[in-house]
Amino acid sequence: MMQSISDVSLEMPSLEVVLEVLTLRSGINTAIVVLGTCCLGIASGIIGTFALLRKRSMMGDALAHATLPGLAIAFILSTVWLGMEGKSLPVLLAGAIVSAIVAVIVVQLLVKYTRLKEDTAIGAVLSVFFGCGVVLMSAIQYLETGSEGGLHHFIYGQTAAMSISDACLIAVVAVVIALITASFLKEFRLICFDADYATVQGWPVSSLDLLMMALVMLVVVVGLSSVGMLLVIALLIIPASAARFWTERLNMMIIISALIGGLSCYLGASASALFPRMPAGAIIVLTSGCFFAVSFGLAPKRGVLASLVGLVREQKRVSEDHLLRRMFEFLESEGVVVDAYKPIPLKHLRIYRSSSSVLRWIVPTMLSLRGLVIFDWKTIAFTPKGLQMAKKLTINHRLWEEYLISYAHLSSARVDWSADIVEHIMSDELVARLKNALRQKGVLLADAEDLTSVHPLKCLS
Repeated sequence: MMQSISDVSLEMPSLEVVLEVLTLRSGINTAIVVLGTCCLGIASGIIGTFALLRKRSMMGDALAHATLPGLAIAFILSTVWLGMEGKSLPVLLAGAIVSAIVAVIVVQLLVKYTRLKEDTAIGAVLSVFFGCGVVLMSAIQYLETGSEGGLHHFIYGQTAAMSISDACLIAVVAVVIALITASFLKEFRLICFDADYATVQGWPVSSLDLLMMALVMLVVVVGLSSVGMLLVIALLIIPASAARFWTERLNMMIIISALIGGLSCYLGASASALFPRMPAGAIIVLTSGCFFAVSFGLAPKRGVLASLVGLVREQKRVSEDHLLRRMFEFLESEGVVVDAYKPIPLKHLRIYRSSSSVLRWIVPTMLSLRGLVIFDWKTIAFTPKGLQMAKKLTINHRLWEEYLISYAHLSSARVDWSADIVEHIMSDELVARLKNALRQKGVLLADAEDLTSVHPLKCLS
């Protein structure tokens, strides 16, 4: 059957073909593309980490867009004036580098000699340079040199056309970036986390910034022919952003970012080889976006799921602490000796009545499982262990109330809310310091360990 030229269907590859592509056995061209983009992803992940921490990610975006007029001017000069081969990759990349350097200088001058913020300067330079590039690219179409076709691939990328020389160039750049980053790791770490301290200590912060931006520019330029100027910035930002969810250590973040960048390019380029109608640059960026989504949701410390679990746990702990303290204050307000095993009708505890039906079940049950209370759905009583904890929470609460009243001069009506928040995180050291401060103020007697509430709780309705 003859295949239509407008056929856009996707044919699922066999498992054998998939394995051939993933193991680089499907042809030299595919292997070159996969390995070349992998090197680009690793280089982007390494230097993108510092660009992200230095809050210079948008500068990479400006550099990417600023390369367009350089490409166009290099083509015009080499083709029309010098009679050279205008689509020579070294010539075009040289023009892109010069244009990017000019853009960085303009941004720095705008920030230094005007009142514009850096993001405003970057936005202005980005849009002006890109607009200038689009105009020049349109003008090139009327030169009739016969070689102007294909220049637009630098905007959207043409990964499938990567040659072995392009892949080798990207590999060399990746090695250079890795070596320079390892050599200046301490300096880059310093200016990323405390540039003001580095300046005071006499470090050449501006020179280090320029070196960092030069490495970013290097990645942008070599990535133009692969994923294009519109998508190369994604390789600088997304792997580093995804790595930030997984760790708080810089060295580990660099490794994870490089790994995500390399895997994104490996899987994206492989998918593009399996589905030839799918643009490789866009697939690579979407793959890195999948890594970001997984990191955002499932990272053990900073992910959404971990944050949600931590929030639920904290809310449960706060609710348990509040119930214990209100039980203690209820027995105290009854004028009886506060003792364990004295059952308290749950309907007399306002905090229990005002809780949701879920919390009414969960909080006493969890306290019972921890051996802090005895709970039978109608009454609740302390165990000796629960009584000690309730007393400690109550003392912490009242110490903080008295401290705010005595030292911050707040009214008693405004201190309970603050104490409700702080009582859960007060360490033994902080409690000791509060007691000493209140004893010096004469609020707490020298041999006393607790305080009477400044506003006794009215537990009974």
